[in-house]
Amino acid sequence: MRYVAAYLLASLGGNENPEAKDIKKILDSVGIEADDTRLEKVISELKGKNVNEVIATGYGKLASVPAGGAVAVASSAAAGSGGAAAPAAAAEEKKEEKKEESEESDDDMGFGLFD
Repeated sequence: MRYVAAYLLASLGGNENPEAKDIKKILDSVGIEADDTRLEKVISELKGKNVNEVIATGYGKLASVPAGGAVAVASSAAAGSGGAAAPAAAAEEKKEEKKEESEESDDDMGFGLFD
């Protein structure tokens, strides 16, 4: 990720096709030692491409990624294996949270800081 970030910084600075030395200079300025194989991989993948178009393409790909899919998978897995056990557990957790909140509000024993 740091190599891509350095490449983007170089291109945003006006260098449309940054070379390895340009990226190394950016990384060295913040104390990061560049790995030549990773650096060459980034340069070869982005060489000759417009950075703004690459970013726009990436946004399009991110839009197709489901957000919060892990929660849906977890709930469907629980429903398949336990059925009503998952909602009951969720209800118990909510009750416990409410109890904790009410206990915290009693900590001031009815006295406010500025009463």
